Amino acid sequence: MANWFECKVRYDKMMENGVAKKVNEPYLVDALSFTEAEARIIEEQTPFISGEFSVSAVKRTKISEIFRDDTADKWYMAKVAFITIDEKTAVEKKTTSLILVAGSDFKNAYDNFMEGMKGTMADFDLVSLAETPLMDVYDAKLGSKPAAE
Repeated sequence: MANWFECKVRYDKMMENGVAKKVNEPYLVDALSFTEAEARIIEEQTPFISGEFSVSAVKRTKISEIFRDDTADKWYMAKVAFITIDEKTAVEKKTTSLILVAGSDFKNAYDNFMEGMKGTMADFDLVSLAETPLMDVYDAKLGSKPAAE
C-alpha cells in the first residue's frame, strides 16, 4: 500500500510578465518516511526549478487510492463513504476514504471517479469532490539505483 506525503516546495517562480514571485507549491510523493519524501521531492523538482528552492513542509496524507488520467492536468479529492451493514444488529455503518482523482475539469474528474469505482462490490456514496492545489504526483521508485562505476 502506498504511503502518500504532501510536500510543499517554496521557490521564486518567473511569472509571464517577467516578475519573480515567491510561490509555495504542493506535490504528492509516495515514500516510506518523511525523510525519503523530502529527498524524493528535491530529486524530482531539481531539474525543473532554476535557482534555489526549499521544502517548506512535509505531511502524511490519508489518501487511500489514486485514479489517474494522463490527459488531465488537475487533481480532485473525492471523499467516499463506503456503506456496510452490521450482520448482528442490522445497523448501517459508513466508513470514509479519500481518493485522489485526475481530471481536466469537474465533470471529467467525476467520470474518472465513477470509472475507477466500476468494479467495486461495496455500496458507496460520493460525499464530496473538490479540486486540489496539487501540482503533480510522484509514485515510488521501485528497484535499486545502479552503482557508480
